[in-house]
Amino acid sequence: MTQGGRRDSRFARLVRQGFTDPAAAGKLLDQEELAPLHGDPLFLDALGATADPDQALLGLLRIVESLDAEQPDEGPAGAEARRLLDALRTAKPLRDRLLGVLGASAALGDHLARHPHDWQALATYETSDLHPGTEEFEAALRDVADPDALRIAYRRALLALAARDVCGTRDVAETAAELADLATATLRRALALAAAAAPEDAAACRLAVIGMGKCGGHELNYVSDVDVVFVAEPAAGEQDEHEALRAAGRLAAHMMRICSDTTAEGTIWPVDANLRPEGRNGPLVRTLDSHLVYYQRWAKTWEFQALLKARPVAGDAALGAEYVAAVAPLVWQAAERENFVTDVQQMRRRVVASIPRAHVERELKLGPGGLRDVEFAVQLLQLVHGRSDTALRSPNTLQALDALAAGGYVGRQDAASLDAAYRFLRTMEHRIQLHRMRRTHLMPDSEADQRRLARSLGYRSEPVAELHKAWRRHASAVRRLHEKLFYRPLLDAVAQLTPGEVRLSPQAARQRLEALGYADPGAALRHLEALSSGVTRKAAIQRTLLPVMLGWFADSADPDAGLLAFRKVSDALGQTPWYLRLLRDEGAAAENLARVLSAGRFAPDLLLRAPEAVALLGDEGGLRPRDPDALAQETLAAVGRADGAEQAVTAARGVRRRELFRTAAADLLGAYGTEGIAQAVPAESLDSVGDALTGINAAALAGALRAAVRAQWGAELPARFAVIGMGRFGGHEMGYGSDADVLFVHEPREGVSEHEAGKAAFAVATEMRRLLQLPSADPPLVIDPDLRPEGKSGTLARSLTSYAAYYARWSVVWESQALLRAEYVAGDAGLAARFLELIDPLRYPDGGLDDAAVREIRRLKARMESERLPRGADRTTHTKLGRGGLTDVEWTVQLLQLQHGHRLSGLRTTRTRSALAAAVEAELIDETDARTLDEAWVLASRVRNAVMLVRGRPGDTFPSDARELAGVGRYLGYEPGHVGEMLDDYRRITRQARAVVERLFYDAE
Repeated sequence: MTQGGRRDSRFARLVRQGFTDPAAAGKLLDQEELAPLHGDPLFLDALGATADPDQALLGLLRIVESLDAEQPDEGPAGAEARRLLDALRTAKPLRDRLLGVLGASAALGDHLARHPHDWQALATYETSDLHPGTEEFEAALRDVADPDALRIAYRRALLALAARDVCGTRDVAETAAELADLATATLRRALALAAAAAPEDAAACRLAVIGMGKCGGHELNYVSDVDVVFVAEPAAGEQDEHEALRAAGRLAAHMMRICSDTTAEGTIWPVDANLRPEGRNGPLVRTLDSHLVYYQRWAKTWEFQALLKARPVAGDAALGAEYVAAVAPLVWQAAERENFVTDVQQMRRRVVASIPRAHVERELKLGPGGLRDVEFAVQLLQLVHGRSDTALRSPNTLQALDALAAGGYVGRQDAASLDAAYRFLRTMEHRIQLHRMRRTHLMPDSEADQRRLARSLGYRSEPVAELHKAWRRHASAVRRLHEKLFYRPLLDAVAQLTPGEVRLSPQAARQRLEALGYADPGAALRHLEALSSGVTRKAAIQRTLLPVMLGWFADSADPDAGLLAFRKVSDALGQTPWYLRLLRDEGAAAENLARVLSAGRFAPDLLLRAPEAVALLGDEGGLRPRDPDALAQETLAAVGRADGAEQAVTAARGVRRRELFRTAAADLLGAYGTEGIAQAVPAESLDSVGDALTGINAAALAGALRAAVRAQWGAELPARFAVIGMGRFGGHEMGYGSDADVLFVHEPREGVSEHEAGKAAFAVATEMRRLLQLPSADPPLVIDPDLRPEGKSGTLARSLTSYAAYYARWSVVWESQALLRAEYVAGDAGLAARFLELIDPLRYPDGGLDDAAVREIRRLKARMESERLPRGADRTTHTKLGRGGLTDVEWTVQLLQLQHGHRLSGLRTTRTRSALAAAVEAELIDETDARTLDEAWVLASRVRNAVMLVRGRPGDTFPSDARELAGVGRYLGYEPGHVGEMLDDYRRITRQARAVVERLFYDAE
């Protein structure tokens, strides 16, 4: 580069060829070692065609320098180096293969720098070289005499394999099969080396090595653990099985070390035997009978899924074949296991949950839309349908996918899309691993590495941008299809197909639905037929929606109920244009609807009474709680438009029903989490639900009050009238099944006698209760006034002066305790304020409680525990009256409020959790005890809500029905199959809370 013009011209050409550092590349090209290639345009073009021209050029120079170092007397470009360079100049196949490998793999470049004569492995270009199998690889490794020689020979074979890959001679599936064949030959040679080192052990046993995972499936990566299982028997004439197994164990362990150990020549790959029975805790080698006993008695579903890939790869071929033949029937019975669906769902969730959050967006294998999604889906379909169709029993993912499509188990177009996506993702994975020969499934961080990767895949103009665009497209296709893969053929099974199309048989469709958790597959198929049959626009949209909806239903505790509810909603709204448009166009609406419909009975029952509320699920703000004042105004306006009290309350109850659905839907979606809604913090969600339900029920009471007054007195009642919330209502802690505990208080208006005002107040209170409990499709709101003075025997509605007289003369300590929760909810706010001012000295007594009052509260609590728990109830799981349950926590907190509320304003709250936090701040209770009580109270409250949401009726104990119990578990965040863990956790948390209660409430040591 002596002249500026020439320099500029070559610089520009190097830039066009893809060099990232043209100046450095120019200097390397001018090195005397590369003299035979100076000015060769074909050489430059070949460099420019590689994934990383800079790396390829540097790698070539290192090989030449290594060859020259062997012949120092000959100077630069000695005889051996010149032989290589001349071959590069004259032989295009070698030029493309060697430079292609150097540009794609720094690790193989390092190998060639250490073993420069191995370039000759790329010079052969015969037909047999293009399609080697296990026999050819075995021949290449046959003369290996020690482990390091095996490592060198393995890399030499890998050179030619990688060359076929990067030059496009072999596609990704063929490359993966070659890698598996090379691994097979390597395992065989390693076992031979181990046997030669211990001939007595080799003579004592028959040892078979079973390939598992990608090795068994003929779809291995460049760098991957090679999964194996060992099976052994005594050699012919040997009687001592124990000694034979010990010998086989030593041989197996030695073979693993040969492949796994790292020396100056690197490592081949780790051999992983953890898929054996009992995993790493089990013996390395077992007899065939021992394997079978384990699989028949103890194996989990994932172990049968792993056995899909089993094939003999090394050692005693007859024993290996016998092993595979013996375990195959067990594999194809796995889908009939009792917990098959639960196990399968758990396996996928565990994989996703194990991915570090920082890696999710870079994961090619385990992330959403990754390789594992395709493999998992294909294997599940094989387990379900391979029972009756032997054509599906291939251990290879792409071959199995093709067989599933040919048999009608997967739509052909879906299978083709998944095939293309899987090939693309596997190619990315191969090229990422090939660079450094490291086991990874992550998209590289650096732009340089991403550029190399993109160029290796053929992207040239904007390589990084084009790569990411293609990756997103294929990952999106996998995400979209991997669940539809299960469900779309189910629709075809009940639809009219054109002649020649293959469909699932009714038996296969029922098998698939059973395997996915549907208890009544016959009914499910009838629902699918009703929803998707016909040529209407509605049926066409349903056929698009249902494959995904079925997957979401199957992810719940009761898929059948979800599908049935969806049919009912669709029947009610199917002719409404906005409904189908909402589900089709609003990305989150369909998933939200599926999750809500399959989570239990409460929310679907509300929705089915007013299906138009489904619109809330597609509105971005539709699930946010309404402002209480705005909700009250809407209710009063609806009452004002109605004719008559009963019609008015029907309108008010309609608003309540819609808001209950809004609250329940938001709660359920927050508990489960969806693609568009993050999983909620349980305690925060509980507080939100309590506030929302309190506001909803307060608005309904205000509406009923307005309706009752207007029907008899017109615009104004002869008395001022207020409704005071008590218990959970006053504490903003209502659950879905809570009654509305209230007190009614009145005050005569000017010129009205006490008697007349009292009659009017009594009539209004009675009418409110009647109206809100009228038979209706809407859930009733039960008004419970039993906390009033004298309880059920007392006057339903009292005047303010009557309350004052009673509390001054007759009040007992339990009434003071009950008044801690008193709060205005409806009616005359001024009157309510005067009532609350009246009762403050009772609930926050000056000087706190005396010893007698404390003893009385403790006596009442002990009596409640012994008398009010229902007969036969389990004290350890009763959420209200049980050990460490709601009353334990609430009475403990309320005792602190009664004792210290007069001097600590923070304790003057109707809310349990707020009072508990104030007690911590005032150092009345230590933070650890408070956290224990809070955790138990939140959990017990959420269990009660879950029971109502799942069963559609209130309850204070866990359901006995298995599906309902599973539904409660899902709401509480437990994966399928973990209800036992849920019950154990509940008992542990409440037991700890009870210990705190014993100390703080009962003053026990």
